[in-house]
Amino acid sequence: MNNGEETLKEFLNYIKHERGYSAHTIDAYQRDLNQFISFIYKYDSRCLTDFNLIDRQAIRHYLGKEYELGHSAKTVARRLASIKSLFKYLVQAEVISDNPAIHLKTPKVEKRIPTFVQSNKIEELMAMPDTTSRIGKRDKAILELFYATGIRLSELTGLNIGSINPHEKILKVRGKGNKERIVPFGDPAKIALENYLNKRGHSWVSPQDTPLFTGRGEKRISVRTIQQRVKIYLTAVLGGNEGASPHTLRHTFGTHLLDNDADIRSIQELLGHSSISSNQIYTKVNPKKMKAIYKNAHPHGS
Repeated sequence: MNNGEETLKEFLNYIKHERGYSAHTIDAYQRDLNQFISFIYKYDSRCLTDFNLIDRQAIRHYLGKEYELGHSAKTVARRLASIKSLFKYLVQAEVISDNPAIHLKTPKVEKRIPTFVQSNKIEELMAMPDTTSRIGKRDKAILELFYATGIRLSELTGLNIGSINPHEKILKVRGKGNKERIVPFGDPAKIALENYLNKRGHSWVSPQDTPLFTGRGEKRISVRTIQQRVKIYLTAVLGGNEGASPHTLRHTFGTHLLDNDADIRSIQELLGHSSISSNQIYTKVNPKKMKAIYKNAHPHGS
């Protein structure tokens, strides 16, 4: 293992243990930075034994090569963000004295309006799983919980039975940066969850560390399985597979709340966006008020 690989390993350990990044995010950082380190090795192998030798010109040269290879502005912007995070860490760890990436401009990425499910299609979506089977009951519970809470895919896969308070109809989720938040949900999600747990021979008093959603046997369901199952249902409802992903239900959650006059700050709080969490000490929404806003504004909030 050369110095560059050792440094990358230390950085990945840092964002995992100190920053609490998810496995998915860490994998993305690793892929991007492996590409960068491979380029630097060819550009000037001395840089991998002394990161102080990597200057702004070297990074710009790398980004230019990425464009030449046909990568989109979105991909280049993501890779630059990974590089900036690495060099910020290296300065903090006193591995280098100056950050060569700090003043590099991020490529402009065209923002597209996210896909979401129209309100008049929600009941059609929820009726699609075959609830005579265990898989169908599981899929319906997954769809209902995604739509009822707007949680991320990684957050849903990490849920245990103990993450749910069925009496208060709230769930405790650990999101980006290992931040914990409370999210309410309504009766449709609660009923779907109970029907699924009953089919598995479980209840709310089962061992609290039992995975809420499972694949084969009692093994925790995989991200890929959820993606595949959700895609089947959303493709049918949307009339195509563009936007047919769990994140579409997160966008749908936020869009429907906004359409029903929930204020944007409450929506950001419910979604666990970092833009609001960094100011939570000043803008913390009262939990009772949040539940009232949710109940009044969300179609499945009662």
